[in-house]
Amino acid sequence: MNLKKIFSVLMLAMCISFMSPVFAGPGPAIRTNETPKEVLTYQIKTRLMEIKQMDKSNLTRQEKKELRKEVRELKKKAVTNGIYLSVGAIIIIILLLILIL
Repeated sequence: MNLKKIFSVLMLAMCISFMSPVFAGPGPAIRTNETPKEVLTYQIKTRLMEIKQMDKSNLTRQEKKELRKEVRELKKKAVTNGIYLSVGAIIIIILLLILIL
């Protein structure tokens, strides 16, 4: 097959696959101005500030240990926001770049 034919078929397949979610029914409407991610981030920040402002001098050793664990878990939740690419997506991107170039 000609390279142009392969490329045109591939582009047609991509266009069809991207347009199919458009034809799906409307999803549930979110009526708040804030996204759940922003709300969660705000809650994590407020909890970290509460822990920072606590008087830790009268806490027992075990309570301090539990607070440290909680802070570590909250920081992990706050950092995990990011973009993830699967192996299949990376392979498809590389193949498209090879075909285009």
